[in-house]
Amino acid sequence: MNTRADTFKKTFPIYKDIFQPGSDEEKTIFNNIQQRFRQQFEKIFPDKLAPRTVVIIPSLSMDEEILSKITGHIFYEERLLCLLMLLRMPLTKIIYVTSVPIDHVIIDYYLHLLPGITGNHARQRLTMLSCYDASSKPLTKKILERPRLIHRIRQNITDDSAAHLTCFNITSLEKTLAVQLGIPLFGTDPDLFYEGTKSGGRKIFKAAGVHLPDGFGDLKTRQDVVKALIALKKNNPGLRKAVIKMNEGFSGEGNAIYYYPDFSTNGEREKNIDESMSLQLRISAKDLSEKLFFEKIYEMGGIAEEFIDADIKTSPSVQCLIDPLSQVEVLSTHDQLLGGEDGQIFLGASFPANSEYNISLASEGKKIARELAKKGALGRFAIDFISIKQNNEWIHYAIEINLRKGGTTHPFFMLQFLTDGLYNAEKGEYLTASGNRRFYFSTDNVNKECYKGLTPHDLIDIAIFHSLMYDGASQQGVMFHLVGALSQYGKLGLVCIGDTPEKAKDYYDKVIYVLDNECME
Repeated sequence: MNTRADTFKKTFPIYKDIFQPGSDEEKTIFNNIQQRFRQQFEKIFPDKLAPRTVVIIPSLSMDEEILSKITGHIFYEERLLCLLMLLRMPLTKIIYVTSVPIDHVIIDYYLHLLPGITGNHARQRLTMLSCYDASSKPLTKKILERPRLIHRIRQNITDDSAAHLTCFNITSLEKTLAVQLGIPLFGTDPDLFYEGTKSGGRKIFKAAGVHLPDGFGDLKTRQDVVKALIALKKNNPGLRKAVIKMNEGFSGEGNAIYYYPDFSTNGEREKNIDESMSLQLRISAKDLSEKLFFEKIYEMGGIAEEFIDADIKTSPSVQCLIDPLSQVEVLSTHDQLLGGEDGQIFLGASFPANSEYNISLASEGKKIARELAKKGALGRFAIDFISIKQNNEWIHYAIEINLRKGGTTHPFFMLQFLTDGLYNAEKGEYLTASGNRRFYFSTDNVNKECYKGLTPHDLIDIAIFHSLMYDGASQQGVMFHLVGALSQYGKLGLVCIGDTPEKAKDYYDKVIYVLDNECME
């Protein structure tokens, strides 16, 4: 006699009963599935009229305690709504899964941006699903706990051979989900996760032959950190600050700055650093104690390296793509805007990076990307640098690899999909399909107390009334993201596109001016 449980298992297969996550069987199945992706890339990706299904999981899969320190972290899942622009291809279907439902006005806002496609046509090819779970667990973990939801995703995939999974970052959770869905993952196998950590990145930089700060990786204990700080000071007696980073930090939230005190004698250095740690350490993440910081270093490992200081210093990044054929492409360069007490928190970016160095910067990024391609990396990722000007020459120090999508992914996606253009890394310029240059200023961190209470509906009304919407005719204007975080946290993101860097910044200034005035009592 069939029980309700038997009926449920037939209707909603519980894949974890077949094999265990992380098992050899799962790895074998995953590798077999991934073999199909190369064929997709060669035959389906170049054809804009090819039927396909893209499953988007915008999960910030990372340490839950660190994740909980990021203000409005759950709304960062909205950043990959930029991928809704894929719906401009008329036979493309998208399945987008989030922790909590996204307001329909936000979805409508993105769909109205689609060039050449009506919102209604796109809507019919878009499936929005939710876990209805606002906890600080990573989204992918929530999905794996819901076999019915996994089944629902599978039901909406028309053809497994023309479907793939794209995520914000990729861990063993995403690998398990790809296997349970039976579709390939557009990203690096998490077995190569170490290459994208702070410690792994330092080894890649050395292999690529690029500049990197003096430092030490694979640190596990507080005492390891103390010894590294001592060695850095010994190597450079004039060093005033050092950076300590968790291997798996996000947007600078896993970083800390150590300020060297005056040493009485060389023999007392270890004692002085150890005893002064509580006073001299500045942790970037809010409400993250020194005790918890070093517990996380122990759990995930970390690095300590010199703080690069100079009179003229910038923080650029290079975004690259490694395709399934192991070919490397430089997608973009950015100058990052960093904030926080010690300048460790990513706030936003301008595109392209400074014309004085964006060509040489892209060249350094490509060297690193080639090393990662040799290791088997796949997909979009970014490399952060510190660039300093000495004797009228720019020197680029590679500081970390973000082997995932990041804060510069969604603004470039939006620009590319809206203008159908390309970035020429050898010339350092972006041209639209009609040959016009474009620039943007983007940020994830417009954040003011007075903005709290503004709903997505309010924001759209304000934007329309004050002509703040993106104009498809001129291919200039403003796009909003992180809109769901506005009412509760007073926080949102902007991408401001202009035909000059100054015009892009003017759009940003106008948005802030308008919002400030709208929120005045």
